[in-house]
Amino acid sequence: MTGPKVVIVGGGFGGLAVAKSLAKAPIEVSLIDRSNHHLFQPLLYQVAMAGLSPAEIALPIRSILSGAPRTEVLLGEVVHFDLTKKLVALKDGAQFGYDYLVVAAGARTHYFGHDDWAPRAPGLKSVEDAIEIRRRILMAFERAERLRDPAQQAALLSFVVIGGGPTGVELAGALSELARRVLAKDFRHIDARQTRVTLIEGGPRILPSFDESLSAKATRALVKLGVEVRTDAKVESIDPGVIRLSGGHLLQAETVLWAAGVGAHPLGRALGAPVDKGGRVIVEPDCSVPGHPEVFVIGDLAHFVQDGKQLPGVSPVAMQMGRYVASRIRAQLDQAPAPGPFRYFDKGSMATIGRSQAVAEVGRLKLSGFFAWITWLFIHIWYLVGFKNRVFVLLQWIFSYVVYRRGARLITRQDIE
Repeated sequence: MTGPKVVIVGGGFGGLAVAKSLAKAPIEVSLIDRSNHHLFQPLLYQVAMAGLSPAEIALPIRSILSGAPRTEVLLGEVVHFDLTKKLVALKDGAQFGYDYLVVAAGARTHYFGHDDWAPRAPGLKSVEDAIEIRRRILMAFERAERLRDPAQQAALLSFVVIGGGPTGVELAGALSELARRVLAKDFRHIDARQTRVTLIEGGPRILPSFDESLSAKATRALVKLGVEVRTDAKVESIDPGVIRLSGGHLLQAETVLWAAGVGAHPLGRALGAPVDKGGRVIVEPDCSVPGHPEVFVIGDLAHFVQDGKQLPGVSPVAMQMGRYVASRIRAQLDQAPAPGPFRYFDKGSMATIGRSQAVAEVGRLKLSGFFAWITWLFIHIWYLVGFKNRVFVLLQWIFSYVVYRRGARLITRQDIE
């Protein structure tokens, strides 16, 4: 391979958008990721709730970029950058030079200074997280089935989801449906329909980024599913079996899931550039690092302000940033006029609540109920990488919708007491 060298760190939505946009350019591209697969994170909660298997929402990065002969995919963990020498260093000591660098390392679960809560309240950012959450939930039902003490059974069948954003709402709704409609007939000594699911939100309402009317509709839909919604409730401590809330309130639950926040990947600080309090790199209007026009940061790792508001860490932002950065790199190589500052085109926000229930906000248009769910379904199927995945996911959803069954209820690591 010959030509200028572009190194992309991260094979998520942003990094993949850059690589695909540069696939036909006379450029050497190296995409480095610590995982060998691209993960469709918006459907990760479906894996955690036993609705889909990991292979249905993930695809090998090499397979995705197999039609780009000037692009290489490297499995490795980036730990350091030398912007002066234009080098990227990996954990195993390997180094790679670049002419252009794009950092799209994404985000990780953020516990707001309480990292000790992580073992008791896992977040949802990777396939491994989803499989662990699925294991904990299914094992709670299995353990309760073997007990005869109603109090112990009730404790095992109590679940708490912390965080009332889209991920928390989706987890709580899907968990309640799993218990009441999927597992209801599977056990002989417990009544899965008596499962208690509590959604905790520290602010005054769930889905705070949505219109207030949609937030209210989402709350009503969750309550109808059997979810208890608690707002203005801040978590003060998470101990085995007990969650302490502000005001001295206690919740008893054996299984706790964390959906309260995400933080920037530590690689943002490794660039030595200005970062916000969450560790996101404060980028220029062209997504470059201040003082280094050849280095770009995109996606969840970038702090980008548009019209006085910071852009959210969602996949459409990352993909649009990726295509924009690729266009700037090509313009510089072709000595053509560079595109103007990056501007995000907001296609709207949506969150699913349960079977046939969702909320969606596109500009002034606000949708809820079945039509919003169909819209959510179509968009998520469309953006899945790979035709095979689209077909499998669609068939799986149709099957689950019609017969209330889920085929991915596997416990892959057991801790039987």
